[in-house]
Amino acid sequence: MRWLILASVLISAGNAVMRKAFDIGSNAFLEVQWYLFSACFLLAAGYVFLKNAHVRIDFLSNRLSMRTNALIDMVAIVAIIAPLSLLLIHLSWPVFHNAWVSGEMSQNAGGLVRWPVLLMIPAGFLLLLLQAVAELIKRFAFLRGHLELPFSQEQSEPLKPKLEGQA
Repeated sequence: MRWLILASVLISAGNAVMRKAFDIGSNAFLEVQWYLFSACFLLAAGYVFLKNAHVRIDFLSNRLSMRTNALIDMVAIVAIIAPLSLLLIHLSWPVFHNAWVSGEMSQNAGGLVRWPVLLMIPAGFLLLLLQAVAELIKRFAFLRGHLELPFSQEQSEPLKPKLEGQA
């Protein structure tokens, strides 16, 4: 992801310099930077979940026990993340497929083919869904006493829920 972000920044900066200094612009370069940004955002969502760096309400979750947080996460995975991921995969796959089959191009002059960026949507949500299943298994194992922590050992520091029995 770091390389994709660096490429996006360099292309964006280069495009801006060319436009301002030489009055030369490129729709292809504008689209490439958006494609790279889309790839970074969509393909990293599952990784963010793995690292436990996703958005949560820390002032509430820090006051709850790990067990309660694990239960809340399990409900959220089953009721929100999995259905939303499945729905978006289901809805975005035909859009990608149609763009692939038809060779759909951007409407902008000098624009790029659209299927690569459209593929990022089902691919990103598939990766998020797979990570959600892995996280659900971890939470279940924690609640059954098979894991010491319900979250990845590589987790970010912000979330430190109370241990069982702590005041």
